[in-house]
Amino acid sequence: MPTPTYIPLANLTLGSSASSVTFSSIPATYRDIVYVISGQLVSASVTNTLLRFNGDTGSNYTRIFAFANADGFSSAVSTNTSVFPWFATNELSNALGSIMDYSATDKHKTVLARYNGVSTGILMSATRWANTAAITSLDFSTSNNFAAGTTFSIYGIAS
Repeated sequence: MPTPTYIPLANLTLGSSASSVTFSSIPATYRDIVYVISGQLVSASVTNTLLRFNGDTGSNYTRIFAFANADGFSSAVSTNTSVFPWFATNELSNALGSIMDYSATDKHKTVLARYNGVSTGILMSATRWANTAAITSLDFSTSNNFAAGTTFSIYGIAS
């Protein structure tokens, strides 16, 4: 039987709504990690959901993103205080991102992410975290609450 490529590191399904979810003590065992979010937000307001590494709230995240929906297309480049992994309303949505070389201590980290929602559209982004520290924690947060039943999963990518 082939060795699985995605090794489950953590999985959390919310029993009640929450404004943030943190995964800490992420082992430095793998080269890359992948996060998968499936769920929705509590209210219908469009909200930026944020991802921060190791509690870093500084302007150390540079991203480029493209967004498309039935109304058109937009793109932008910005320096922010987080990764932008998910843009959603209260519809059922899915987001996934790959954090490359997360355990390396000699380079900045890169995140490639995509989000899709039925009415909100598709978002693709690439983010650089300007820090050489190994990533040991992921903090997902939103000003709108994640709804009960939303699932967060983290996987290590076997080399």
